[in-house]
Amino acid sequence: MSTLPVEPDSIDNTRWNVIISVVSAVLIGAVLFLMEGPRPEGIRGAVDVSWMPHLNGFLNTGTTLALILALVFIKQRNIQAHRNAMLTAFGFTTLFLLSYVTYHWFKVGPVEYSGPLRPAYLFILISHITLAPVVVPAALFALHRALTGQYARHRRIVKYTYPLWLYVSVTGVLVYVALYLLSST
Repeated sequence: MSTLPVEPDSIDNTRWNVIISVVSAVLIGAVLFLMEGPRPEGIRGAVDVSWMPHLNGFLNTGTTLALILALVFIKQRNIQAHRNAMLTAFGFTTLFLLSYVTYHWFKVGPVEYSGPLRPAYLFILISHITLAPVVVPAALFALHRALTGQYARHRRIVKYTYPLWLYVSVTGVLVYVALYLLSST
């Protein structure tokens, strides 16, 4: 007795939806806590993290470039190159998240933009901060759907996820440039 192969779009996603939702909530909560939550006495400044914003800028730039390449590859119908570029973007983003949290855990004080474009900077920063948590679950859902062969569902979610992720990535680079390359502080 043989069994029929499972059609990718008929996969029961309930378990994965719960896992992705929980992982997303934990990641977002951890980032918020590690950035804004209480720290043990003496943790601020205990490690020199002054170099980490440059790493973060590099990682965000890597994510942006990988996302752009992924779009070029999928438009060329080069699925394998698209997949590799997207996995590279996920890798850069994961490293960025680890570096970003580490930096904010140990940094001594806020870094503020003091240049003449402050209203534009604040708009970019606020939109970046607001949309970044939305990208986390959306990108994970898109990744899951692609890796499980649910291409119709993948295409439906990436219509929204890709531009958001690219925007968050580009604005992350712009925030870095404003704070560390243009600002006088």
